[in-house]
Amino acid sequence: MGTGDLINIHPSELKFQFELKKQSSCSLQLTNKTDKYVAFKVKTTNPKKYCVRPNVGVLLPRTTCNVTVTMQAPKEAPPDLQCKDKFLLQSVVALDGAITKDITQEMFNKEDGKVVEEFKLRVIYVPANPPSPVPEESVEGSPPRSSVLENGHQNQLLFDAVSRSLEDPKEKSSEAWSIISRLTEEKTSALQQNQNLHRELDLLKKEINKSGAGAFSFLHVVLVGFLSILVGYLVK
Repeated sequence: MGTGDLINIHPSELKFQFELKKQSSCSLQLTNKTDKYVAFKVKTTNPKKYCVRPNVGVLLPRTTCNVTVTMQAPKEAPPDLQCKDKFLLQSVVALDGAITKDITQEMFNKEDGKVVEEFKLRVIYVPANPPSPVPEESVEGSPPRSSVLENGHQNQLLFDAVSRSLEDPKEKSSEAWSIISRLTEEKTSALQQNQNLHRELDLLKKEINKSGAGAFSFLHVVLVGFLSILVGYLVK
């Protein structure tokens, strides 16, 4: 935004959508900041190329008006769409009650003690149809990006299917029953071994009683101790 003591200008530059053989327009908004009548005038370095409406006018105190600038249809594009055209907007305090017909060229002459505000505006061309971004090329020897994404999507679908099958309640129930059955068999086998050891201990005690307290050998003592430890471990 351009701003001065008399008026504000928005925007501070003129942007045109550039397209060959087609007109383009943009607008300026002028706002009188004062409690006085303000006259304005718009000039350009290339008057045959642009049409300004209105190119002169009077802004009442604290009011706003729009100025439309139309660029004639271009026949060729400048290098890099760089434009050298310029605009100059002049403003000056006018007499109270002044109208557009009262504006003269002499009003904008810079004389001693006379304040004439000036704003320079540049022209910018904006491509009407900007080029689309160039797609990324795949690295030599590697699959295209779209193919990689597609394969990744298929792998994800397969993973999800396997996960759902593992989370099936029927699968979980079958696995649980298999574990319970195996533990039951192991418990039964351990109980049978425990019973066999108890029977062997009973037989050993009977033989010891028959032979007398001092008749059994040291080997019998070791055997009884080992069997007792083994039975205690299995019971736990």
